[in-house]
Amino acid sequence: MEITICRAADVALLDRYIGSAGATSFHARRFARQATGQSTYLVAWTEGRPVGHAEIRWNGCAAPEVRAARADCPEVNGLGVWPGELRSRGIGSALIRAAEDLARGRRRSVIGLGVAADNPRAAALYARLGYRPLTAYVDRWSYEDADGVAHECADPCTFLIKELSAGSDRPAVQTSKGPVQQIRVSGE
Repeated sequence: MEITICRAADVALLDRYIGSAGATSFHARRFARQATGQSTYLVAWTEGRPVGHAEIRWNGCAAPEVRAARADCPEVNGLGVWPGELRSRGIGSALIRAAEDLARGRRRSVIGLGVAADNPRAAALYARLGYRPLTAYVDRWSYEDADGVAHECADPCTFLIKELSAGSDRPAVQTSKGPVQQIRVSGE
């Protein structure tokens, strides 16, 4: 497995293998935010195919409840692994650890992520990785479907944070199968 920072050429492959809800590509929107410096979009690859992604939003979570509790906390957003049969193989954990390493590289002392109330499996993973609850909030997002109809979504969530140490003796990224073959973070 390899984790890279998303390049313009990767967006079409992401859309092909990990589709977006609606008419517009959330991969393109995430890449556009990265191009302005607002975020870093990480992509996990296996055999030349994207199998996961996570966006680090350097300005933090937009939810007012989270901003009031910890405005200085970058957010790991949009963490996902596809297809589903690849879950529980360390890909999500590797993406989170890569995000943590990038945050440390920017001298950030904390990082966070949201977990939906109906996703106890993810909440258990985040707890194992050292994340603890900060505050409840409602994650609000929207998309336009293929027919041009706008959809507004609201998911009850908990924002979790992890204090980051300045350094670590562990390899930058590990998976359940051992160290990741390569991690490129060029552009950072």
